[in-house]
Amino acid sequence: MQIVSPSLLAANFANLEKDIEMINNSNADWLHLDVMDGVFVPNISFGFPVLQAVAKICRKPLDVHLMIVKPEKFVKEVAALGAMMMNVHYEACLHLNRVIHEIHEAGMKAGVTLNPSTPVCLLEDVIRDVDMVLLMTVNPGFGGQKFIEHSLDKVEQLRQMIVRTGSKALIEVDGGVNKTTAVQLAQAGTDVLVAGSYVFGAENPYERIDYLKNL
Repeated sequence: MQIVSPSLLAANFANLEKDIEMINNSNADWLHLDVMDGVFVPNISFGFPVLQAVAKICRKPLDVHLMIVKPEKFVKEVAALGAMMMNVHYEACLHLNRVIHEIHEAGMKAGVTLNPSTPVCLLEDVIRDVDMVLLMTVNPGFGGQKFIEHSLDKVEQLRQMIVRTGSKALIEVDGGVNKTTAVQLAQAGTDVLVAGSYVFGAENPYERIDYLKNL
């Protein structure tokens, strides 16, 4: 059984309320929110005015993924949304341990994201402190990219580290999740599947969410 966190990045931005109501009425566990600044990643998505509007109508826990420089500047703002999870990039945090504790002190769970080229071993010193690790299975910044096959090895490496250290961290993956890759990821040890176009681009998104959940 997988936790499913559909990515709002693939929703219809001309009618977000409709798509969020679909998520509310589905068996999705969380809603994944990708915040991009055009600096850390080569794209801009949405900011806090949109996040605040989404938070008012979404009844699922908010899984906030900050693809931005200096994410620690926005801990209070993310907490004010009522977010369940604040996820920051390893590559964007000079003092990662401090940021993790600031997130916890604000009442949220702390997640750390790794880009495809960042090795899992770099998390050795914080793996016991984080609640989740997000492995990017595409290069961050754009939806609809092809899944990077090496990501399966990284999931297995991360699972081994979690077991060895006694960490309680969940493993989340984001990028290229579809009917085929989802099965492979679940078998490799993933706990949480982020899916964008696979869910929001489907004729029946409810069925696709249920499929991912029941892997």
